[in-house]
Order: sequence, then C-alpha cells, then structure tokens
Amino acid sequence: MKTKLSSATPAQLETECLVVIALDRGSKDKTEVTLETTDDAVRKASEEVIASGELTGKSCEVTLLHHPAGLKAKRLLVLGGGKVQTFSGFELRRVAGTAVRALKSRGLRSFALALPQNGLSADQAIKAVVEGAFVGNFDADTYRSDRKDQKIDELTLITNGEAGKLQSALDEARAIGESQNFTRTLVNEPSNRMTPTILAERAKQMAQEVGLKCEVYGADKIKELKMGAFWSVAQGSDEPPALIVLRYEPAGAPEKPVLGLVGKGVTFDTGGISIKPADGMEKMKYDMAGGAAMLGAMRAIALLKPKVKVIAVVCATENMPSGKAQKPGDIQIAMSGKSIEIINTDAEGRLVLADGLYYARQLGCTHLVDAATLTGAVVVALGYVNAGIFANDDKLYDRFQQAETKAGEKFWRLPLDDEYKEVIKSSIADIMNTGGRWGGAINAAMFLKEFAEETPWLHLDIAGTAWTEEAKPWIAKGPSGIAVRSLVEFVKDFSS
Repeated sequence: MKTKLSSATPAQLETECLVVIALDRGSKDKTEVTLETTDDAVRKASEEVIASGELTGKSCEVTLLHHPAGLKAKRLLVLGGGKVQTFSGFELRRVAGTAVRALKSRGLRSFALALPQNGLSADQAIKAVVEGAFVGNFDADTYRSDRKDQKIDELTLITNGEAGKLQSALDEARAIGESQNFTRTLVNEPSNRMTPTILAERAKQMAQEVGLKCEVYGADKIKELKMGAFWSVAQGSDEPPALIVLRYEPAGAPEKPVLGLVGKGVTFDTGGISIKPADGMEKMKYDMAGGAAMLGAMRAIALLKPKVKVIAVVCATENMPSGKAQKPGDIQIAMSGKSIEIINTDAEGRLVLADGLYYARQLGCTHLVDAATLTGAVVVALGYVNAGIFANDDKLYDRFQQAETKAGEKFWRLPLDDEYKEVIKSSIADIMNTGGRWGGAINAAMFLKEFAEETPWLHLDIAGTAWTEEAKPWIAKGPSGIAVRSLVEFVKDFSS
C-alpha cells in the first residue's frame, strides 16, 4: 500500500472517498457528535446525517455518503471514534483499520483520511493511522481459489501543516506496518509450506533485502553447540531444525547495550509423545508466531536504522511424535549445562527458548526479550485481550511498558516470585519442564528465568493474542502480528 501526505483542503481533494472521524463530545447520557475537521464544507455535507441521530460517533461506526454536496470526493465516510475523553492512538489504529476494511470490501482501491485534531500530535496521528491501515489491509485467505484480493493500494493523509515536515513519521509508520504484515504472512502459512527450512529461507531473503546479516545453522551446529534442550524437541521430526541468527550492527552504535530478541519458531506443534487433542490442532501452525515477530521486528529495525546493536535468535523446529522423539521421563542437558527432566513433551517451547536465551547471551547480548506462544495458561489468565509479560528487571519492564503504549498494544505483567521456583524443582535433575496445572504461565516463565539468569530479561507470552479467532471491524480473522510494533518502539528507545 502506497502512502502519501497532502496539505490540501479536505473538500477540495479529488479522491474515491474522503474519510473523516466523528467523536462524541457529549456526557454519559447525551450524545454530541462533532467531526474532526475544521473544513466547513465537510461539516455541512454531513450535518443532515448528524442531525438525524443516525450517526452517534460510536467507535468504528461506519456511515457512507455518496456524492456529498460541496466536496470533490466521490464519497464521504464518517467513521466513529468513540468518546472524546477516551480517544487515543490505540483507538485511532482501530478506526483506520476499520476504514480500510469497510472500503476495500466495497471494491475501492484508494481513499484519503483527514487527520484528527484531538489529543494527538500530527506525528502520533500519522503513525496510528498508517499502522492501523496496514493491519486492516491484510487478509488470511491466501489459498482460496475464489479469493478476490480486495485491498487498498493508496492512502492519502490530509494534514493541517506542512506535509514535508511529517514525511519521516509516515516513512517510519509504513516500515512498521509492512513489517507487521510480513510477520503475519509468515504465521499464516500452513506448516507444509512453512517448515523450519522454509522459515530460514524467508529470513535470509528478508535480511538480504533490508541489509541484515543472517546466519542459519542446522542440526550439526545445534549439536556442536550442545543445545540439548533445543535438539530434544527437534529430534522427533523428519524436518531438520534451523537456528536462525540475524544481526543488526549499525556503524557508530556503541559497543553496549546489545539487545537480544529470542523467538520460539515451532512451525508445527503436535505436542510430541504427549500429543495434543485433535480438536483445534490445526492452529498449531501458529506456534512459530514468536519467532516470526522477531523477524518482523528486525525487518523494521533495519529500515529505521536506530543506533543500537540488536541480535535476533530464532529456534525453528517441529514438535512431532516418532520413534526418535523424546519421551516423558527423559533427561536433557541444555546448552547452559543445566539438566532438565521432561515431564510433558508438549512443554517444548520453553526448551527451545532455554537454549536460544543462553546462546544470545553467549553472542554478547546484554538485554534479552523473548516472545512465544508459550502457554494455554496465559489465555486462561488474560483471555484474548492482553498478552502476558514477565520481567526480572523493573527498569527494563518500564521501558517496554512505555514502548507498548506508543505502539498501541496491550501487555499485562504477571509475577515471578521466588516461591514459584519450587514447582519446577526435580528430584532427578536440576529442573523439570512443567510445574503442574496451577499458574502454568508463571511456571513456564520461571523455567526460562533459569537461562536468562542475571541478564535483564523480558518474556512475552503471546499465546492468547497471536491470532484473532473472529474477524473484527479493523482486523481479519487470523494472525495478528502482535509484539512487532512494541519491540520496534522498545529498540528505538535504546537509541534515543
């Protein structure tokens, strides 16, 4: 999708559709709708529908007017943004996604949107609109023979000031939006078309396009590195694993910090010998969403060029049952030297991340963030609204919290009290890979903490948010690309 800025008067802009946001400035019991534009012609064109009460300003409410009087636009779309008191970049992203999905479903290929005036700087509004528009422009129906391929090809943002001064915000937002959709494209692929080998090939291709260094290692190197936890998962599959390492090392960046992004890349998870129920297993193609998020984030980072070193490590494998697969009761030795008793082979994500985290530390990373669709327990705790986040360092968590707010994503911090370590103690090994039913997301995070050790570290459990179960007005059913935007903002903060 092409994006451009215009300082034209909204009423004078020739476009397939002009989009204007309506906010409710009324009290709790009274609706008072106003348009987010100073253009009198646009206000006049919509005054009748506002007066009728049909337009309430409710969030993502769509009202389309054809041949609006006094405007050069062929259509006027008035889009509800909700209450003025709660309107934010988060809401604006959803509004922009809704506009895209509403218009492309009607066969339109382009539109112009008047940036809202309320509470956001022009830079913030541009970022929110463009990122939200890219989210709305993605569909997961890749392999349908009747696919219509409806999409918006061009978005024009109407600014109130000099468009040239805002170009950098537009370029940044486009890089992030494209990268989030790159992640979603990877996650959307079925596992027969997204094996560890193919994921590694896609990573190499992307790295070449944006100027990242990329190294891919196979089974021999994984064994040479003594990644016993990672290999214990990979050994059950006929598909070879891939250890993917991406490096962003810009000229002029300080030697430290070095940020490490570690992703779980399980391209299909049957559960192994502790096999999952058949119902819903098809969704386990999404189990590489954490690794894909790291690849998408690295793509955006390479395009935006922050002055900080970043290394991404993605451990890609399948988790399959076979005569070669690990079994409950087996003992595995991780790269760190810790011994692990395998209680449940379906708790495999923490095994691949254990070696990924330790390896990132060996590569010189001073701060770590991992992302994984790690536990069903986090969905029980937080549902499908917030992703889980764990931290062994409050300052690092605070930085990420600021980043997620800028990015318009939602994470909720869960505890890592030392008492939880008791549940992963083993009588035969250093630790075991599950800790029982209760507090499952916390138990998994406690396991990972053993491999981050004293390095400042964040763990993102995105199991409940990596895909949307049902389409929303602003997003299609399917992969969400969660964490890409927050990770990029997080890395940028280290560069500022």
